[in-house]
Amino acid sequence: MSTRSKTTATTRTKSPTSRRKSTKAPVSRTRKTASAAAKSGASKPASPAAKATVVTDTTPTTTAPMMKKRELLELVVERSGVRKKFAKPVVEAMITVLGEAIAEGRDLNLPPMGKIKQQRTKDASNVRVTVAKIRQNKPDSDAASDSGEEKPKPGVAEAAE
Repeated sequence: MSTRSKTTATTRTKSPTSRRKSTKAPVSRTRKTASAAAKSGASKPASPAAKATVVTDTTPTTTAPMMKKRELLELVVERSGVRKKFAKPVVEAMITVLGEAIAEGRDLNLPPMGKIKQQRTKDASNVRVTVAKIRQNKPDSDAASDSGEEKPKPGVAEAAE
């Protein structure tokens, strides 16, 4: 008879009414923070906090309105002194050649404008999106080279006479 009582005791399930209510506080299941782990003597050292960078320049950057082909053509005519009917086919041909070079994935090195290096290209259904970097010289360095003075290259010694 003792074996029979053991099997019935193990197969019996507890009903919700037979549960006793616990007087203990509920256990919190949260992760320990670095400071709590340090206080409890955990073996893992806390990682150092990243240092914040203070931004001192608070001037907003504004962009100029987009230049369109008509405005470009007017500026070319103004600066070159060439009549508009002669400048227009040249400007349009230049834009076409630059567009084809970008479509081929070529990098461009056009000294006054700068060096254009393509980073990535994505083809969509009807457009191609190209992300590129443009590296330009600062205007101050251009003024020194236009004045006729040659700047010595850094790290190159002057020739002895």
